[in-house]
Amino acid sequence: MSAHPDSSSHSTVATMRRNVALLALSQAAVMTSVSLVLASSVLIGVQLASPALATLPLAIQYLSTMLVLYPVARLIARYGQRPVFVGGALVGALGLGLAAAGIWLESFLLFVLAGGLVGVFNAVGQYYRFAAADAVPLAQRSSAISLTLSGGVLAALAGPNLARWSKDALTPAFTASFLALVGVALLAALFAAGLRLQRPAPVATQAARQSFLPLLRRPDFLLAVVVGVVAYALMNLLMTATPLAMMCSQLGFAATATVIQWHVVAMFAPSFFTGSLIQRFGVLPVMLLGGLAMLGCIAVAVNGESLLHFELALVLLGIGWNFLYVGATSRLVECCPPEHKAGVQAFNDSLVFLAVAVVTFSAGRLVEEFGWRMLNLAAAIPVVLLMLAILWQWLNARRVSVVLENAP
Repeated sequence: MSAHPDSSSHSTVATMRRNVALLALSQAAVMTSVSLVLASSVLIGVQLASPALATLPLAIQYLSTMLVLYPVARLIARYGQRPVFVGGALVGALGLGLAAAGIWLESFLLFVLAGGLVGVFNAVGQYYRFAAADAVPLAQRSSAISLTLSGGVLAALAGPNLARWSKDALTPAFTASFLALVGVALLAALFAAGLRLQRPAPVATQAARQSFLPLLRRPDFLLAVVVGVVAYALMNLLMTATPLAMMCSQLGFAATATVIQWHVVAMFAPSFFTGSLIQRFGVLPVMLLGGLAMLGCIAVAVNGESLLHFELALVLLGIGWNFLYVGATSRLVECCPPEHKAGVQAFNDSLVFLAVAVVTFSAGRLVEEFGWRMLNLAAAIPVVLLMLAILWQWLNARRVSVVLENAP
């Protein structure tokens, strides 16, 4: 007896949903590690070294992420996404275990080296959203990207709570926290092992050898890259500086963990509807809204340093990042020809994490020298410039649309 004519399509839809769900869970595991590291790494750095060097482990983590993005892209092109995702999670488990050893042995050097391995885990995690885009039809890509990033909502609940519960379970503080994260990274490997992703179709040799750099002459492509880089760098600068600013304001670790928790919720909760907003209103208006949210964050931050000010500022920062980053990723996917996909993704995220590594390393010294208020005021300048560029491209696109509509 022949199969029902719709059984094949139903199976395909089920596989797509399964893949997006597993990628969202993998994202949750990565972001659980990231959120706990963000909440605790600077404080551990102060304990093991000094305030000026406190952000070095995070900077090394982001630098490592930048350096391995291209190799990861090549490995994915050669072996497929699933084995690379599994391998990246296992490297992350090793790095998190090494971080726990560094804390226990009170070795700042070991803790910094561990950040390099955790950076590999983070680098592999950057390709989850692109894998989700590849796993669905073109019309559903922005939704698949945003739903994959929505896994960070689980991380927002798990990461800081895990830090609070495990902080003092072993001595020195946070040793147990990083040991627990080893298990989280192993869960990411398990989720990745369950993926059923098709291998990317090989592209023509001549097309694959052509450089994608001419794409930078296209205003839409260039804007997508710039928005992704600036949004991620500014978000990370303010987020990394927050624990130090809160410590200077005599707010304890429990308060810091709460602020980071709500920040991560705000980063990823909008992902449940960001894709729908992009489909309905367009990517440029959504990115403009993200810029406004970032300016709102800065306005709140410069007007006080109470717990409420930090919470509200970081929530607005997370929402702004989501709209800008999901919008930039969607735009990048739309602009990129298939033959340049791997190179463009690695190029884009390498620029992102180069910027993130620089601002993360600088955050501690900037807070020490200029203070939280001046740091936020300086951050407003690139946000305003970014919004002007988005607005110009949006108005230009509307003019072109009107001309085409009125053409005979």
